[in-house]
Amino acid sequence: MADLVDLGPAGERLLAVAANVTDDQLGAPTPCEGRSVGQLVQHLVGLTGAFRAAADKDFGPWTDTDPDDAGWPDPEPGWRESLGRHVPALVASWRDPRAWEGMTRAGGVDLPGQVAGLVALDEVVLHGWDLARATGQTYDCDDATAEACMAFVGGFAEGGTPGLFGPSVPAAPGASAFEQVLARSGRDPQWSAT
Repeated sequence: MADLVDLGPAGERLLAVAANVTDDQLGAPTPCEGRSVGQLVQHLVGLTGAFRAAADKDFGPWTDTDPDDAGWPDPEPGWRESLGRHVPALVASWRDPRAWEGMTRAGGVDLPGQVAGLVALDEVVLHGWDLARATGQTYDCDDATAEACMAFVGGFAEGGTPGLFGPSVPAAPGASAFEQVLARSGRDPQWSAT
């Protein structure tokens, strides 16, 4: 049995960032090339719902569909309320040790629960940072969460993995554990919308 990773801190940070996103920021660019803030928040709504279903092994439309098949959708009315429901449910589901056992499914792909939990954490953390940077907010990541993300991100080729990560960028000397995760995932830790 793998060590369980608590998605709670990452979920709380995501909700805190999302709470400060204003409607006039929805068209702004993000570190996700070609994606707007509005598309990012709707992507977060979908992925938090899908990975909650993956944790619960609640197979169906949430787990069987590639969320990016038709591109990232524009924000739907009520996205804040949807995130406010989905994120706590996601966190609670991944706190159940059974979520990390056996096989599950996400995006139409079968994978071990242990891997799905790390994917969920990674998505919430990296896209939480993306959202914070795009809207001029700070984003703090504790070392335990950063280490869990690096354990996942570090398993992929530095040249990038289409659909997951761009090519790694060099981390600055003295970079924090989280800045190293960002760089390894192909993100510029100094990215700014301006």
